[in-house]
Amino acid sequence: MGRGETTMYPSNDLTSINNGSTPRGEDHTKHSKRKQTILTLLDVLNELRDGELADASINQQQQRSFEDDRDVPTVDEHLQKVGADAFNKFQRRILNLDRELRNFANAARQLGSSVGILSSSFHLRERLTQILFLFRENAADLFPRKIVREGREQLVNPNYRHLKRNKRRRAPPHVVNPTVMDTLEAEDLPQQLEFFARDVTTFLECLNEFPEFTDESLNASILSLKGDLKYWASCLKAYEGQFKYPAVQRYVHDLSTEMGEHLDSITSSLSMFIEIGVPTIRFAQKHAAANLLNLSTVATFFSAVTATTMQFSFDQTGNPLADSVNGFWFTSLVFSIGAAVNSLLGLTWKQAMYRSPGHRVPWWVLIWIKRSPLVFLVLSVACFSMGLVLFAYSSHQHQITSTVTTVFSACSCFGLAAVSTWFASERWIFNRHKGKKWLADALSDTKVKLYSIPGIAWFFTQPKAAVNKLVYWGHRQSQDASDFFSDIGKKTMVIIRSVKSNLSDASDSQRSDTGSPVPQCFSPEPLSPATARTGDALLPISEVDSITQSPSVDGLDEKTVASDSGSTAGPSSQPSLAARRRWANAVKSVSVMLRSTSAATGPFNGPSSPRRQRTMSSDGTRITTNGKPLVTLPGMIKLSRVAALVPKLKSLETTQDLAAHQALVRHLQFSPNGKFLATSSWDRTSVIFKVGDPFTCHRVLAHPQGFVGQVACGTTLLTKLGRSVKLWTDDGVCKRTIERRTAIQSIAWLPAGEAFLSVEGENVTKLDLNGNVVDVYHFEKMIIHDVAVTQDCQRMLCVGSLIASAEGLQPSKSRAEKQIIAYNLERKDIENRVPVLHDVRDITLARNDLVALVSYENKAPPQLWKLDFVKVLKDNVNKETRETARLSLRHTYMPKVQVDFAGPSYFGGKNDELILCAGKAGDIHIWDRESGALLHHIRAQTLGGDLTCIAWNHAHDSFMFATGSHDGAVRIWTAPDAPSIDEPYPSRGPTNPTNTPARTPSPFDVEYRTDSPATQLGGDSQDDHNQSSLQVDRADSSGSRRTVVFS
Repeated sequence: MGRGETTMYPSNDLTSINNGSTPRGEDHTKHSKRKQTILTLLDVLNELRDGELADASINQQQQRSFEDDRDVPTVDEHLQKVGADAFNKFQRRILNLDRELRNFANAARQLGSSVGILSSSFHLRERLTQILFLFRENAADLFPRKIVREGREQLVNPNYRHLKRNKRRRAPPHVVNPTVMDTLEAEDLPQQLEFFARDVTTFLECLNEFPEFTDESLNASILSLKGDLKYWASCLKAYEGQFKYPAVQRYVHDLSTEMGEHLDSITSSLSMFIEIGVPTIRFAQKHAAANLLNLSTVATFFSAVTATTMQFSFDQTGNPLADSVNGFWFTSLVFSIGAAVNSLLGLTWKQAMYRSPGHRVPWWVLIWIKRSPLVFLVLSVACFSMGLVLFAYSSHQHQITSTVTTVFSACSCFGLAAVSTWFASERWIFNRHKGKKWLADALSDTKVKLYSIPGIAWFFTQPKAAVNKLVYWGHRQSQDASDFFSDIGKKTMVIIRSVKSNLSDASDSQRSDTGSPVPQCFSPEPLSPATARTGDALLPISEVDSITQSPSVDGLDEKTVASDSGSTAGPSSQPSLAARRRWANAVKSVSVMLRSTSAATGPFNGPSSPRRQRTMSSDGTRITTNGKPLVTLPGMIKLSRVAALVPKLKSLETTQDLAAHQALVRHLQFSPNGKFLATSSWDRTSVIFKVGDPFTCHRVLAHPQGFVGQVACGTTLLTKLGRSVKLWTDDGVCKRTIERRTAIQSIAWLPAGEAFLSVEGENVTKLDLNGNVVDVYHFEKMIIHDVAVTQDCQRMLCVGSLIASAEGLQPSKSRAEKQIIAYNLERKDIENRVPVLHDVRDITLARNDLVALVSYENKAPPQLWKLDFVKVLKDNVNKETRETARLSLRHTYMPKVQVDFAGPSYFGGKNDELILCAGKAGDIHIWDRESGALLHHIRAQTLGGDLTCIAWNHAHDSFMFATGSHDGAVRIWTAPDAPSIDEPYPSRGPTNPTNTPARTPSPFDVEYRTDSPATQLGGDSQDDHNQSSLQVDRADSSGSRRTVVFS
């Protein structure tokens, strides 16, 4: 600011200040000087401020990144909030893990050998602090309105606030908080991720040094995080020097979500380890300490016993037997004292938190600490027992006393030696087989090997076989004897029973001779109240009542006669009458059962009763009178452009419904001149429609094998199959089939139309129209999905997925990195690459080559990327420069609700001013390209099926686009009053002259073309046409399907 602009500060006029003690003239002179001094200082300050602003602007221009000034963090409030929420969630996850690590450290202090786990947990907490600081700085750059930076002084020195308030205040000596390195910058992120992977590995190793408990879930979580951290670090090394660019910052921000899932898994597993693992380890260590303490107690007690017993023999010397007794007892005393001392030493070592882990201690130290107490105690007991036996003989005890002492001491020593050998063998087997075999299994294997030796096998098997034969012979003899006596008993019982029966028959015949009254049939039990037995049939109650309704005087029915055996018999017509009654009663029973069943499922609970169902509107949005949803336009769009676009978009409606295919429509595209529409489907056909009012089917292209995945309209029509590309003429004749060895991802025409690109895994192959390979562009460790070429054929934009990082690493759990690449076709090198995490699949260039539209799979919205050209130094010595392409994000087109997008997005409008995208549910979104505002949303309820693809007709005078669906239909969307292109085009197929927007003819009304040129060149004759037989489904004008057979 110059001196002439000092009049802008009227408040600096100090002439009104009056001291009161100075004469007026002198006072005026002093005030004038003071005023002049202050104004001069203000001018100097203004000049300094202007100079600093100018220097800052110059520095900003010099340090400007390759993404120009328009690629800045988004200012959209919704995106700011979403990004801030994602970072805050990541921060909470890191803080939760830090809290669990603190809890784990506090709980692990009670464990022995815990110094390693304490140190590793603290280093891990320090690394989490560094990672959180870097991600916070990154989020603060992307979302400055929502994320606040933390002062580096406070993070480097946690007591900075307390020192600033009170310099005498000091942090407690036992409180140690992680700090941030003062030299930490964004470029250090790959290195910090590698350090993070190293720290979590160290923590896991220290955790596994506790053999008492192993948590497989925690191990799996940590190993998964370790693999992903190394993969991310390796991928991020390719973007060295670009960590301040927004594109890389967005990728780093997306990594926070992937990393947060790992942190949540580790936090939950660590919490369970604190609750279960630490008490288990503590219990095991206490149990081991208790064992050592018990050994020490027993050894101490046994040493006292040995010392007391030695008082009876220490003065007996000069005799070999007495000297042997003293030798054994003195040895027992030494071993018992050693066992007690070693037990206390092992107890102290196990409870020490600073002791080394087992695998870091020499083997002889471990053996001495762990095994010596028990071994010494066993040797002490054995020596004492042998000395006691010798003492019994040396002291001239009775023969019985000496013998009993010898026998029982031998048994005790033998059992002690056997058990000790068993324990030692179990330990040896465990160390050799790592727990895969038990000692019994090893003994069984040894036994099998011994039996394989002929001599030893005979020695073990023959005596055992002889014993088995002897036992079998004895068992057989006893069985024969028991069978003999049982047969005798059975025969005796038969004789006794026959004698008794003869006696009873004689008495019965004697009674019959004397006479008896009329026999009656007595039932052993009363009749059932529900049924009664007549003969062998079970009759219902009604039949029983009818039979027993008129009894006679003697208790029998009038038509029945009692026989001498107690049964009843009727006349000859009685069986037929009973059978009829049973049949009638059975019919009645069935009818009664049916009536009861129908009554049980009555009009209120039966299946035939109508059910009340709630009815509701399928769309909760407000609809206008013409059936279109209300759309609120953002205020950021200029009213002039809105007035030109919005009315046309609102008037869009389905004007034609084409029954194009019998299966899912995979892809569709308008020709560059806008006269034709080509579609492909999984029904192995591709259809060419002629644009008009109505659309007419021009040709149907049949493919005998494989699904038609893509069509590409250029100088001629290309159709992509699995491993081949077919070239078709305008008349539907297959000119050539180009076979490829690998699967083809996509195809794209070059702008001039002299060749096309075939995307085949890691390679992009340039092919001419004869199928010859012109050039091959290789991308190391990448799978390319789609490409687009600029109009000058100098650069190619690619989207693909990384197979592995530069170091050959692959992700363990997270998503693989995807990239958007700017490739120079002349130099065959990558000029710029942008990392993304979403599954990118398609890329489309605008006709001015300035912007590219990238489409993702699933629910990721489309993005608009700007293609900038900057000059970089080619040679530092000669100062030569070259032009390089750079990609920068311009817009992310967000829908109002989450949408699962279908197929690639498209530019729309005459000047590509619109962005068009379809959802799998059937809704269509149209955005303004420049502002990113959603102009129109066609809801799914207005469509007839789920959408699979969408395409815009750029050459049409008005708005026109087409959509494909799962049911094979292709729908044309235009404004009702939009003019149509109706230019003559030679066609051999019939057309439908009627103009019916509701229904257009099926493509199967025309000639059906195959990919064989030999059969198609003579296709005009009726004879050749009659030789082909084809049966297809077509829909008539009423909407119903009918089968048409061409023969």
